[in-house]
Amino acid sequence: MTGNTDNGRGWRGNRWRIAAWVAAALILLLPLFAMQVTDQIVWDAADFAILGALLVGVGVTFEVAVRKNGNAAYRSAVGVALAAVFILVWVNVAVGVIGNERDAANLMFGGVLAVGIMGAIIARFRPYGMARALFATALAQAFVALIALIAGFGSTGPRWPWDILMLTGFFAALWILSAWLFRKAARSEAKARSR
Repeated sequence: MTGNTDNGRGWRGNRWRIAAWVAAALILLLPLFAMQVTDQIVWDAADFAILGALLVGVGVTFEVAVRKNGNAAYRSAVGVALAAVFILVWVNVAVGVIGNERDAANLMFGGVLAVGIMGAIIARFRPYGMARALFATALAQAFVALIALIAGFGSTGPRWPWDILMLTGFFAALWILSAWLFRKAARSEAKARSR
């Protein structure tokens, strides 16, 4: 049996992968359990399909990224970015960031995700380019909030504009943390090459 190598293969790496997929399955089952104990949560097959697709998409993307680069900072950066994507999509589908989940202004967050995805493709998933892509994603997140505040989108909500400002700060912090970790991974790779 092989030991734990830097790229996540081996017994310990498999144990973490299995734990992550079990956690994803438990997250998918959580609403089903909640529906048994409360009438406040009512999901249909489409809700479970959306959550399942989101979990599988995030999980498979993380698996591919881990195989591409074994650097711990790179893995952490990918994990933070994917967590931000998951939470942003889930919040928008469940309750909405701007107004409620039916408010069309929430579709602007698709542009935030597009900035990150296009930036990652242009960077070819290399750490330094990914850092720049995630900083651009943080700026796009702030830009969407600025548009929403100037245009008054979601202003009928009881906590407007604080809900938009707090969630924007939260997501921008996640994007910036991910960018910082990608930059750290790039520096680590540069040091390794210079030796």
